[in-house]
Amino acid sequence: MAEIVLVHGAWSDGSAWLEVIPALHRQGHRVRAAHLPMTSLADDIAEVRREAATFSGPVVLAGHSYGGAVISGAAKDNPQVNALAYFAAYVPDEGENVPSLNGKFPDSPGNDAMVFREDGWSSIDPDRFHYAFAADVAPERAAALASVQRRARAECFAVPAGPGAWRDLPTAYAVSTEDRILHPDLQRWLAERAGADCVELAASHYSLLSQPEAVATVIDKIAARGE
Repeated sequence: MAEIVLVHGAWSDGSAWLEVIPALHRQGHRVRAAHLPMTSLADDIAEVRREAATFSGPVVLAGHSYGGAVISGAAKDNPQVNALAYFAAYVPDEGENVPSLNGKFPDSPGNDAMVFREDGWSSIDPDRFHYAFAADVAPERAAALASVQRRARAECFAVPAGPGAWRDLPTAYAVSTEDRILHPDLQRWLAERAGADCVELAASHYSLLSQPEAVATVIDKIAARGE
């Protein structure tokens, strides 16, 4: 049995993991899903650290998309964290940010769905949400996700990351091979650089919704390595 904190990506909240959580419970794990403020990378890291502190024992952190940058920072110099799992996620090294990592590979076809406003907040064009983020999810479900999305401060993505804890911890990565937001080849590159136990899922960016059992299996396996 492991204690696990699940960390969502941008424009979302902890409910992104609702399909994964029952599978983790069936495996005997205790689970918390963070709700990031999405005001800055530092604020989001602090929130995950608070969630981890609600558990008394070692904790596995699992991050989706931008949440990968968050768990990398939250685990650094945090002796409570014993393993990391990334799902279609950014795994930055010190000094890197989301744009610098994206720039290593060609633009993804769903990038035009992201809308950045002059007031510093960003969101996803609801008409592009299904295509860009969740093409393998029922259209009605994708439309609901688009309707409940949360705004994110653009600075969350722009601030350079600190040292990543993935260099020092057992790490897993699940590549979404049909991803239209985070280039699958970038995901493979990040997984290889991190020395992660890597699997590939024939999934959109939202593998959490379309393949929750497979996602839970990845977390379960890396949790066992961290024990």
